[in-house]
Amino acid sequence: MSNLTLADLSERVGQELGLSDWVAIDQARIDTFASCTGDRQWIHVDVEKAKRESPFRGPIAHGYLTLAMVAPLAMEIGVIPRDAAAGLNYGIDKVRFLAPVPAGARVRLRVVLAGVEPRDGGQVIMKTQNTLEVEGSEKPALIAETLALLIPAAGARRQ
Repeated sequence: MSNLTLADLSERVGQELGLSDWVAIDQARIDTFASCTGDRQWIHVDVEKAKRESPFRGPIAHGYLTLAMVAPLAMEIGVIPRDAAAGLNYGIDKVRFLAPVPAGARVRLRVVLAGVEPRDGGQVIMKTQNTLEVEGSEKPALIAETLALLIPAAGARRQ
């Protein structure tokens, strides 16, 4: 459970909220993502062709698969305050895909609280800087500035 509360979020701006465990982005996960989205580009799903012809010498994860990992890893870290009924995706201000994630690589997420914007009814827009690190790589797979709408639980302190 998160140690954050809606009331103390503003004091945490600029601070790291946490670091997730490592998670493998294996070929099965890549293939499942390709199946779900219909994005079956060979560089992701044709292992033998990717080994022969890809500049990465093997298949790589879809950029949007790596972006899709941000939400569950942020939840693992506990970025949603404990007195929030829900945290909903509100948007993305910036995303940059900086390095490929080879099939079989492990990634983890580092989250920094970048900003807090109070809204009516005690709701809050929380902006986080997310860095998806690739094990053994100096460059992260991606950086993403994401926005979450935090809805207070019934009885939570109103700001």
